[in-house]
Amino acid sequence: MTRKRRSRFDHDVICGLVNEGSSVLDLGCGNGELLIKLIESKNVHGLGIEKDIDQVAKTITKGVPVLHMDLDEGLTGLPDSSFDFVILEKTLQAVKKPLFVLDEMLRVGGSGIVSFPNFGYRQVVDSLVTTGRMPVTSTLPYQWYDTPNIHLFTANDFLDWTRANHVTVEHGLFWVDEAIIPFEEGDASEASEVLFVVKRFDAHIENLPEGRLEAK
Repeated sequence: MTRKRRSRFDHDVICGLVNEGSSVLDLGCGNGELLIKLIESKNVHGLGIEKDIDQVAKTITKGVPVLHMDLDEGLTGLPDSSFDFVILEKTLQAVKKPLFVLDEMLRVGGSGIVSFPNFGYRQVVDSLVTTGRMPVTSTLPYQWYDTPNIHLFTANDFLDWTRANHVTVEHGLFWVDEAIIPFEEGDASEASEVLFVVKRFDAHIENLPEGRLEAK
């Protein structure tokens, strides 16, 4: 299988997935780096959501629209289906109410782009078993006492959520050793980080698929 090398997994891949001129909401946008890249390279209509007021100030100085909001309190004031894409870039594992945040993401967005470190990655599991201590890796570079990651979950956990909530996975990719590879469920233990593009079907539609994964 051909492997493509990238300097930054999330940003480069997300830019490749987002359509030219689309509307984008970045949840937990930090200093606005990704939105700036999308605005400059894809001419998107972007808006960021950020809890950290210092990061909000940095984003504003860069000319990027941003709202100071806590994702755990919901996306109040944003109408249903108001964005083409809603991005959760390595943010889901750091919020207090991940399922609520996912629901809000799919409420306001046509597609959700979710990336996160995979706690089921073989190297992480092996490190935990052999050392008896919380693993520290390039994608999880924190000690147990200063990590922002408060919900530990795996790629398979996320796929279980999609199947239980009428959500389909349109694209799946994973990153390991600086290579980007199409995701197959059997690869879950080989993925240090994963990215999924997801959509929700209407609950009234009959014969909903249990879950669909098309790694492209």
